[in-house]
Amino acid sequence: MKTVQFICMIAALNFFACAQQETSNDVAISTALAGDEPLPDYVKQALNSETLQDTVVKSEEEWREELTQEEFYVLREEGTETPFRNEYNSNKKEGIYYCAACHNPMFTSYTKFESGTGWPSFYAPIAKERVKEVEDITMGMVRTEVECARCGSHIGHVFPDGPEPTGLRYCLNSVALDFEAKK
Repeated sequence: MKTVQFICMIAALNFFACAQQETSNDVAISTALAGDEPLPDYVKQALNSETLQDTVVKSEEEWREELTQEEFYVLREEGTETPFRNEYNSNKKEGIYYCAACHNPMFTSYTKFESGTGWPSFYAPIAKERVKEVEDITMGMVRTEVECARCGSHIGHVFPDGPEPTGLRYCLNSVALDFEAKK
């Protein structure tokens, strides 16, 4: 049954994206995932201000100089922060979540939900092109890692147990994110 729902969702996204040719693909996809309501202007501005063409490539030494020790551990060494003791798990403000390493807009409060896991959770990225999903076979299990599509930093994991409309739970590390409240 979930396979049928997933196929229907993909078909609806493709239809919606084609119907919204005057907007960017990022905005069309995000709007479809968020529902029938158009995206707020601050989300559109974030998507238009940062492009994925500006790929960020740095040495591990450069990253170590720029990031805090905890940021480096999570973003570059694929660590995990402590649940329930992080900055954005309980954040209820409206705004955009960016990659803490390169400022790529990746998630919005529009798709954030309370998962009870102790980490900030979202049912969809701001646009699918903003994140990269990679198979992770560490810790004796198979999971899907979420990376920043712009700089390759580890952000968290995605699981197939989230709410509708996607059924996904992007379980992320607060330290891997920067938050900018809606202005």
